[in-house]
Order: sequence, then C-alpha cells, then structure tokens
Amino acid sequence: MVLAPRRHVSARNPTSDLLYFTERGSGPPLLLVHGLMATGEMFDPVIEHFAMLHRVIVPDLRGHGRSRRFPPPYTAVQLASDLARLLDHLGIDSTAVLGYSQGGAIAQQLVLDHPERCNRLVLACTYAFNMASFREKLEGHLAPVLIHTLGMKRFAKFVVSQGAKDLGRQRGDWLVALIASQDRTLMLSAWKEMLAFDSRLRLAEIRCPTLVIAGSNDKAVPIHHAKMLHDGIAGSRLVIVAGANHALIWTRPDELVRVTDEFLVA
Repeated sequence: MVLAPRRHVSARNPTSDLLYFTERGSGPPLLLVHGLMATGEMFDPVIEHFAMLHRVIVPDLRGHGRSRRFPPPYTAVQLASDLARLLDHLGIDSTAVLGYSQGGAIAQQLVLDHPERCNRLVLACTYAFNMASFREKLEGHLAPVLIHTLGMKRFAKFVVSQGAKDLGRQRGDWLVALIASQDRTLMLSAWKEMLAFDSRLRLAEIRCPTLVIAGSNDKAVPIHHAKMLHDGIAGSRLVIVAGANHALIWTRPDELVRVTDEFLVA
C-alpha cells in the first residue's frame, strides 16, 4: 500500500482558541472524532488509508491530549462547537464525519447543532445514551471512583485488561500509555459530561446519510446501542462486524475502512 503524503501537521499556539489538530491527504474532507480519554492518535491504524482519498482532519478534543489546556465545560455542545470553529478556520463548509465511541456522541451533537456542516455521518461503536441499562449505570458511576482511587495509569491497565484483551502486548501497552497520559481531573470532568449525553429524542433530526458500525462482541458499548441509533436515524445503514469488540479500530481496521469507504463513495 502506498502511503499518502502528510499534507499538514499543526500544533496550535498556546494563545490560540483552536484545538490542536493534524491534517493529512487531499480530496473531500473527512473529520475524525476520537473517544473519551483518547486523542486523535487512536486513528493511526486507519488515517493513512483515509488520506489516500480524503483531506483528513484529526483534532484532539477539548481537555484531551494536546488540547488539554482548554478548560471545562466538556459538554457535547461545547466540544461540537469547538469542532465547528475548527472547520471555520480550515474553510470547510461541509464534511463527512466519523465519530468513534464517545466521539460518536460528539459527532451527533455536531450534526444536530450544525446540520449544514455534515454531509455524511459514520457512527462507530457508539451510542445515543450510554446509561440505558443497570449495568451501564453501575459502571458509569463506578469508573470515576476507580479513576480517583487508582490514578490514570492503573485505571488504564484495568480498562484494557477487561475490554481489549485481544489487542496484543504492543498495542495494549500503547493504549494504556495513551489513556494514562491524560489529566485525571480533566477526565473526571469529561466522564461526568459523557454520562449526561442523551440524543434519543433528537435522532430523527439527523437527516444526512448515516452509517452505524458495531462489533457484535462489544461489551463497552453493547450492540443494542447501535440498533437504537439505526432505528432512530431514518434511512441509516447498520453494519455489524462479527466477532469484533470495542477495540474494532485496532483489531479489525481493514473492515472498518472497507465499510466506511463503501459508504462514503456511494
């Protein structure tokens, strides 16, 4: 495979009001939105492929990675507003958007608040409301306690050992390091806002073509969430990757890019 050239890599000045972002490739724009406690680096397994066909924009969300200097609130509304401001800066009126895990919640908010900014939407391993079952409510309220008690590194090791056992040693250690590098206080604030996100009553407002991708064995965001999104967004397409879990982007990247490519060029 021939890798696309790096179009642009930019770190924002500390006085700037823009998120840190990287940019690769050329063509129709594609915005990649990462999940909670991660950064844009989570898209490393797929970014070079997407950059062969797209102008790929990968920000670090407010409070995360190299955008951690941005203070709360870390609500979906605020994070979506940050993305809209970044698109303004880049001169992008409308873009395809792929949101992964909590990044899918932020992508939904972007479409709901700024519908003209998104022409195609990919929601991968994500949800409309992540507190839909007793187990999810228990885990959602237990996680901040574990973060506070264990610290980011030990919490990261626990999360990876429970939810991404098939990553392999090297990738697993990388993910632990990525999560552990986040600021504990900021992540506690971001986690609280994640629990509050609920787009269920507004899914019918999403009118752009939408692809919902889920792993059949995803324990972090079980498959009923994907079905809820599919049922709520008129005309959406649902793809379930058999045997995949929440680490789909790292364990099955070829399948993720294949179904995304088919959708984006349709």
